[in-house]
Amino acid sequence: MTSFKNETMIHYTRTDSSNKDFQTLVAALDADLGVRDGAEHSFYAQFNKIDMIRHAIVAYDNETPVGCGAVKEYEPGTMEVKRMYVPPAKRGQGIASGVLQELENWSREMDYKKTVLETGLKQPEAVALYKKNGYNIIPNYEQYAGVENSVCFEKLLNV
Repeated sequence: MTSFKNETMIHYTRTDSSNKDFQTLVAALDADLGVRDGAEHSFYAQFNKIDMIRHAIVAYDNETPVGCGAVKEYEPGTMEVKRMYVPPAKRGQGIASGVLQELENWSREMDYKKTVLETGLKQPEAVALYKKNGYNIIPNYEQYAGVENSVCFEKLLNV
């Protein structure tokens, strides 16, 4: 595990899906998505298993976990951003952007050139987050092609 701190005293820990704080945050994410996605939730859930995630970030405010995200290889040279979450009470403080930046940095360190991701139109705050952080909308890829609620993004990682 490696930890980093930013100027707001939030620190970011590199870990994997065995991390209990990551698992707890992902459970809260899944509960939120279950409400937002309704009947579509089981479709998305099949693509969001965390048991094999080797690259996860957990953000901490002191010792309290306040956000998470992960990346996994999508194809050679490209990482897919997964499982981004910040509890509602902690939103608007730059935590999600910090997690995303740490995931991008980690991806660059492993020589990946691009990140891609999928989010739902029923998560407007997520769409805004990715746009704010330089992600561009792309045609829906693979399993999300033709899914009306999905929007896919990519970002080139200038290495």
